[in-house]
Amino acid sequence: MTATSYRAWGIALALAGVVSFSFRPILIKLAYAYVTDPVTLLALRMVFSLPFFVAAALWLRRDSAVKPAPLSRRDLWTVLFLGFLGYYLASFLDFLGLQYISAGVGRLMLFLYPTITVLLSALFLGKRVSAREVVALVVSYAGLALVLSRAFGGDNRNLLLGALLVFGSAVSYAVYLVTSSQVVRRIGSMRFTAYATSVASVLCIAQFLLLRPLSALDLPPQVYGLAAAMGVLCTVLPVFMTSEALKRIGANHVAIIGAAGPVTTIFLGWLGLEEHMTALQIVGAVLVLGGVMLVTIKPRA
Repeated sequence: MTATSYRAWGIALALAGVVSFSFRPILIKLAYAYVTDPVTLLALRMVFSLPFFVAAALWLRRDSAVKPAPLSRRDLWTVLFLGFLGYYLASFLDFLGLQYISAGVGRLMLFLYPTITVLLSALFLGKRVSAREVVALVVSYAGLALVLSRAFGGDNRNLLLGALLVFGSAVSYAVYLVTSSQVVRRIGSMRFTAYATSVASVLCIAQFLLLRPLSALDLPPQVYGLAAAMGVLCTVLPVFMTSEALKRIGANHVAIIGAAGPVTTIFLGWLGLEEHMTALQIVGAVLVLGGVMLVTIKPRA
C-alpha cells in the first residue's frame, strides 16, 4: 500500500467514524417514539455492543504479536472506574438528556468536551491555559449560550434540564480523558478501550436487571432494530474506525474531520426528525465548532 492510499484510507475511516457516531442521537430519538425509558434502551444498546468488545479484548489478549502484560490490581481498578465514568455514566446522561433536547443540540453539546478537558487540566493538573485556549473557551460558550437561547424563551421548559444532563455527559467524558492518559499508555489504547467498554456494557445491563422487570423487554421489533444499529453501527464501528484513523493520519486531522459530527447530526435531525434551529442558534453552533477547533487542533511549531 502506498503512502497516499494509506493516508486516504485513514481519512475515509475518520469520516466514516464521525458519520456513524452522528447517527446515534438520531436513532435514540427515533427509539423514544416507542419506549421512553433510557434504562431499557441503553441496556439493549449494550447487549448488542458487548459481544464485539469482549471478542476484541480476547483477540488482543491472544494475539502473539501484541503479548500484553497482565493488568496490575491498580490498573484493573482504574479500568473499572474509567469504564463506569467515561462510557456508562456519560452514555446514561446522554440518553436521559435526549428526552428533552433535539439530537442536533445534544451532539453539539457533547462536542464541547475538549474545552472542558482544558478547564479540568488547568484546575486539577496545574496546566497553563494559553491565550489561544482562552479565546476558544469564550467563543465556544458564547456560541452555546446562543444555541440554548430558547431555554430562556419559555417555549420548552425541559430544554435547560436536557442541556444540563447532556453537558454532564460531556463533563464525565472529559474527566475520563484527563484521568485515563496514564493507564492508556501503560496497557495500550485498543486494549484499554475494549476493557473499559466491556465494563460499561456490563454495568448498563446490570442496571436494567436491578431496576426493571424482564417484562420491560416486551417491545416492538423496531426498538430492537434501532438498538442493534446503535450498538453496532454507532458504537462498535466508530470506536475501531477512529482508532485506526488516529494511527494513519494523527489526532489533529481526526479532530478536523470530527467537526463534521455535530453538523451531520443537525442535518440528519432536520431531515429525519423535522428538527429546526433558528438563525441565531445556527450562528451559535458555528461559534461552538470554531471554538472547539481552536482548542483541539494544535498549531504547527
